[in-house]
Amino acid sequence: MLSCCLFDLDGVLVDTARYHYMAWRRLANELGFYFSEAHNERIKGVSRMDSLDILLEVGGLMHFSDEEKFAMADKKNDWYVAYISTMTSDEILSGALDFLHEVKAAGVKTAVCSASKNAGLILDRVGITSLFNAVIDGNKISKTKPDPEVFLLCAEELGVHPSQCIVFEDASAGIEAAIWAGMKCVGVGNPSILHRATLVIPDFKQIRYESIFNHPSMENY
Repeated sequence: MLSCCLFDLDGVLVDTARYHYMAWRRLANELGFYFSEAHNERIKGVSRMDSLDILLEVGGLMHFSDEEKFAMADKKNDWYVAYISTMTSDEILSGALDFLHEVKAAGVKTAVCSASKNAGLILDRVGITSLFNAVIDGNKISKTKPDPEVFLLCAEELGVHPSQCIVFEDASAGIEAAIWAGMKCVGVGNPSILHRATLVIPDFKQIRYESIFNHPSMENY
C-alpha cells in the first residue's frame, strides 16, 4: 500500500533549479565558454563535483587538478548560496504547497530527498521544513542519483518499505534512481525527458493527491 511521498527539492517543490543554472553558467563564463540550458539538463539531480565534471567536459577543459576543481565547486556554491539566501515562500512552485498540505492531512509520510547540501537552508528560507518527516540531502549520502541511495535511506528513516513510496522527480537521473529503488515515481515536467516515470504531470497545479494515489499505474506490486 502506498503510504509515503518522497520529493526531490530543486525544480519539484521550489524554484531553485534556475539558481543552480545561474551559478554554473557564471562559472562557465569565467572559464571562457557558454553553458546552455540544454547542457544544464545533464546535471539535474547530480552531485556538485559530478556536475562540475560535466560542465568541464562541455567546455573541453579536462586538465584541472582535484584541488583546482574543489576551488571551482566552492566558488560556484558560494554564488548559489548567495542567490538562495534571498529566497521567500513566493518561490514555492505553484500548487506544491497545497499538495503537501493535502498529503499531510491524509496522514501520508513525507520526505525531501535531494543531492543538494543546501536543502535545509532552502526549506528554512521558504518556510516548509515542518511539512516533512525526514530530510535526506547531500550531507547524508555518499552516492548520487541515478544511484538509489538517497531514496532507500529515506525509506529506512521513515520505517517504510520501498514499494510503499512514491517519488516526485523532475530529472531523468532521479527517475532512474526511483526505479532502481523499487519505488513508483511521478515525473514533474516534460514527458519527453521523464518518460520512464510511472506517471508524468506538468506541475502540481490543480493536482489532488487522490488522483495520483488512485491512478491505475500506481497499483502496488
